[in-house]
Amino acid sequence: MTLFRWLETRFRTAQATARAVALCFCAAMAVTAGIAAFSAPVFATTEEDFTEKDVNAAVDKVVAARSKDGVFVFHDPKLNADLNLVFEKVKIDRGMKGYGWFANVIFHDKDEPKKQYAIDFWLKPEGKELKLMDIRVQKGPKREGDGWVMITRLPVAWWWLPVQEHPGDMEVTRAWQVMSAIHKYIATHKDAKGDLAIKDDKTGETVPLEFVEIHQPVRHLKKEGEYFACTDFRKPGSQDEYYDIDFWVDEKSGKLEVKDIKMHKVPVQEDGIWTQVPRYNFDGMDIEEVH
Repeated sequence: MTLFRWLETRFRTAQATARAVALCFCAAMAVTAGIAAFSAPVFATTEEDFTEKDVNAAVDKVVAARSKDGVFVFHDPKLNADLNLVFEKVKIDRGMKGYGWFANVIFHDKDEPKKQYAIDFWLKPEGKELKLMDIRVQKGPKREGDGWVMITRLPVAWWWLPVQEHPGDMEVTRAWQVMSAIHKYIATHKDAKGDLAIKDDKTGETVPLEFVEIHQPVRHLKKEGEYFACTDFRKPGSQDEYYDIDFWVDEKSGKLEVKDIKMHKVPVQEDGIWTQVPRYNFDGMDIEEVH
């Protein structure tokens, strides 16, 4: 074999080896990438994963979706009326670890700019988005002389209660935590119309009802270890047919969860007037108020 033929043979062998190594490397990289893509964990988002800018953008999205010709239409369950409002500004955003974000937004009546409302948007992380849980009026307008002032609506929404608390033992279950568990249940179980289906234990009928508000105080059954709070619901389409619904909450699972729902008082019409008739009472129970 001549020197030229020997060099040519060695060169071709080296080329083949290089190609084989390259193919193996590419295949290994592809497999590794595939495994990484398949096994990459999906991390749950928390309040810390979002900024005030994200919260404001989520509010803008909700307002735009529910507005027509620049007017935001909000059905106020307490007044049982549609409010026609114009957006002004987001006043403040607050994040509560484990509970979500709360944007306090200023609106005014479309026909009377000085008639203002402060409305809370409750937003909770869900994947990469902030999901709207509920909208509640925090302050409503009250006539004062020739003008209007905003008055805090009672009862105060549960997410404002921690602001009013004094520092204390956080191992103690707070009233607002029980209320938040109830509100979360309502927000996640209501139907497309915003009504919650509640079963009447006495008749066996399931009744869709519109959530109005949670009463205070929250109470604790010392022996049973359960918490409960009364709530107001209204029959959709009615003005005065109110139900007093009790939500029973425990933390046997390690977190506060709604375990039972009972109709405490139901509407009965007497002489053309709707009144609430109790189904049961709490006589004989060892109960304490939760603050």
